[in-house]
Amino acid sequence: MRFVTFFGGAGVPVAGVLLGNERVADLSHPSCLDLLDGAQPAVEAFIEQGLEAWTERIGQVRFDADAILPLSEIRLCAPLRPGKIVGAAYNFTDAIAERKMTAPIEPVIFVRAGSTVIGPGEAIEVPPNIGHVGYEAELAVVIGRRAVAVKRDDAMQHIAGYTIHNDVSGSGLIRKDGGNFFRGKNLRASAPLGPWLLTPDEVPDPYAVDIRLEMGGRLLQNGSTSTMLFNIAELIEWISIRMPLEPGDVIATGTPAGVAAMHQPEAWLLPGATVSIELSGMGRLTNPVREGPYYDQT
Repeated sequence: MRFVTFFGGAGVPVAGVLLGNERVADLSHPSCLDLLDGAQPAVEAFIEQGLEAWTERIGQVRFDADAILPLSEIRLCAPLRPGKIVGAAYNFTDAIAERKMTAPIEPVIFVRAGSTVIGPGEAIEVPPNIGHVGYEAELAVVIGRRAVAVKRDDAMQHIAGYTIHNDVSGSGLIRKDGGNFFRGKNLRASAPLGPWLLTPDEVPDPYAVDIRLEMGGRLLQNGSTSTMLFNIAELIEWISIRMPLEPGDVIATGTPAGVAAMHQPEAWLLPGATVSIELSGMGRLTNPVREGPYYDQT
């Protein structure tokens, strides 16, 4: 099942389910009151309560015709607002080779605030005074239940689903900070997520997903999750030993070769550009780029 979040009739985000023929079932519609049984029509609430159970329950419903909307007529938001995003750096072997780096012996992670997330069509903001800002097309894993010191054999049971992520990075800030990711990975409006959340059955092999990123008609990344260095179960195990993973948290699994600095000419994000990421079988995430406010570096 594919869950979406969109601006409902009252102008507030509500949950829906993507149906065939580019239609969306609006779970906030009055005809869905019995289905919800008092629950809020919010993807975050469904994850907290158990997305697998909600998927089964929703799958048995025949929606009222008035509750079904054309996808083209709604404005999608990010499918959820995570508490945090835990990113894996240097986690694709082709990207490591491209940079002529030595592969890390254990995952290299950073934490991004959930408040940096934006949805499909929302603008990535590039401050004019921080230097280079780059894109990173990624498969994102959404945690479905609390994970603390989880063993890798049990790790995949903690997944609610998958989505697409653009891990926009202030590379100029990261260099200035001596390789520390904190500031460069936490610029506002810098974490596109979407367009929907796919339950695990929709992604039967997360290690056979093609990843493509285009900007201005230029193909910049063309890789696959098959070159992931540390797999998803290993990442969940390693991270959950070091910090709790809560329902709705996201793990960004890393990016393949083709980041901005590796191209000639270099392909940094500039105002006026449009970035599109496509993961095979998972949809397309597109965002424009605009100039953001000056970044206070004091």
